[in-house]
Amino acid sequence: MQGALVISLDFELLWGVFDKVDWREKKEYFQNTRKVIPEMLKLFEKYEISCTWATVGMLFNENWDEWNENIPKIVPAYNNMELSAYQYGQSIQSKETEALCFAPELIKFIAETPNQEIGTHTYSHYYCLEPGQGREAFKSDLKRAIRFAEKQEIEMRSLVFPRNQYNEDYLKVCAELGIANIRSNPKDWYWQDTQKDSLAQKIFRTGDAYLGPCNKSYKKEEIFQIESGVVPQMASRLLRPYSSMNTLNSLKLKRIISEMEKAARKGEIYHLWWHPHNFGNNPEANLKDLELILSRFQILRDKFGFQSKDMFKVNNNICPKN
Repeated sequence: MQGALVISLDFELLWGVFDKVDWREKKEYFQNTRKVIPEMLKLFEKYEISCTWATVGMLFNENWDEWNENIPKIVPAYNNMELSAYQYGQSIQSKETEALCFAPELIKFIAETPNQEIGTHTYSHYYCLEPGQGREAFKSDLKRAIRFAEKQEIEMRSLVFPRNQYNEDYLKVCAELGIANIRSNPKDWYWQDTQKDSLAQKIFRTGDAYLGPCNKSYKKEEIFQIESGVVPQMASRLLRPYSSMNTLNSLKLKRIISEMEKAARKGEIYHLWWHPHNFGNNPEANLKDLELILSRFQILRDKFGFQSKDMFKVNNNICPKN
């Protein structure tokens, strides 16, 4: 059995962090993100890399006028309404913020690039474990994302839960709407209950990026557990942004490359993920790190038959069919 590198990206722009940052301080950061995505795609083409882009549905809108026209009838009623993208969007509408919140031309560019899958990150960056949200609001939200994709003749088959708030109760909803693949969290305790995100979890997740056993790849049998018609695919490793601390950055890259090599040798799956906006600071250095990883992948492909798969291809080509 040949192993596979799976890559999925959480494509969000401002919708992914609006509750954590002041957009006025992040304009250059997201401008860099928009510029770095085509460069990332060039690397994917160069090394023949498949990738799933889990895209926040609000990015499909052209402008605020279209966004206002597409607010679903049922929206999440979080106990903490500062988490609501709908409430936030009403408060920041201007020409200046449109480039931070909408990217239909980038989505089209990604979709037209070979081996790229457009998946969904829900319509509103929906928090699936936050108090106050519910099944009907989630379904309404997901329907809106799928409708926008259909307008661009994109069939959405893969989903990543925002903030990794994996909710098994919503797998049936996903299956009903044609979503066949879900990215699930690593088994480590510090990737569970991500909505709580304790200090200990943050410390262990950060430390794990640099030190510890290379145990993040897994056998195909470990993901083929269909729940409600959906295939959960475990994430392995978050590619953290470039660090100017050379020792830490080298440790991070060495760890990823070692884990990838182990997966190639043992015929296992290694699922790497990040956010495109993680490259917003130091874009050139981040792209250089990415190319180092992809060039190593190329060596492993030639030596061990290591494959590149998006989430849909994992389901279609690696998982056994009943």
